[in-house]
Formats: sequence, structure tokens, C-alpha cells
Amino acid sequence: MTRDEVILRINELLDSTAPETANTSMRIPRALRDAGTLAVKELDVAPSTTVMTANALRSFLEAVVMQAALDQHYEEHPETRPSLADLAVAAAELDGHPLAAQPDLIRHYAGELRKLHPDAGPEDVLLWAEARMFAARPRKADAA
Repeated sequence: MTRDEVILRINELLDSTAPETANTSMRIPRALRDAGTLAVKELDVAPSTTVMTANALRSFLEAVVMQAALDQHYEEHPETRPSLADLAVAAAELDGHPLAAQPDLIRHYAGELRKLHPDAGPEDVLLWAEARMFAARPRKADAA
């Protein structure tokens, strides 16, 4: 199957309203099973551990399909992939970070950090920007 076919088939299966179920035996760590049981019984997170497990599997598969489709899109259209600076600005806005109001500054520090650490992520950029701004601020001894 091609990647497109796999993505489409998983989506078809996830969209299915067929009532049939399958008996499945899974080996999971006992502590994970016990944590699930407690969450169902004491926190009322789902009607049963089976429902909770099925919901978790569905959520995971939906995320996998979305990521696979996005990866394929970026392979076909690399110019659409957001830059580290774009991601850092978006992260700042989503998190309500104080630097969100200064996207040009975030972009500057993203470029600086990218040269030093090519695998840096958006949160790394925000931390780098904070550290650089802290180091550049006037100190009390300097002001006197």
C-alpha cells in the first residue's frame, strides 16, 4: 500500500460506524492497567477501561494520520514548511509568552540560535531570547 492508501484506509476505518467488535488480548504493563482501572473507577474518566483504551487508541491513530498527511504534504511542498522562527512566534502567541508582542525579536534570536544549534525547537528559541535579553539588560551597578 502507498502512504496515501494507508492514510485513506485508516481514516475509513476510524470513520466506520459498523457495530461489530473484536475480542483482543493485549499485553500491557500491570502498572498501566492498574492506573487505568483507578482512573475509571475513581476519576470517572470513562465508562470502562475498555472504552478508555479504545478512545486512547483512536486519539493516537488520528494524531498519527494527521502527522503522516502533514509529513507527506511537506515532502511534496517543502516551501510550505514553517521555519523555526515561525514556530517560535506561534508558540509564543499560543502560550501567552511575554515576547509574543515582539515577533521580530523572536525571529532574530531564532536565526541566531539556528546557527549555534541546528536542531533547536521553538521553546528553545524563546528560552534563548529570554536569556539574551536578560544578559543585555542594564545592571544596577552599570546604571550608577
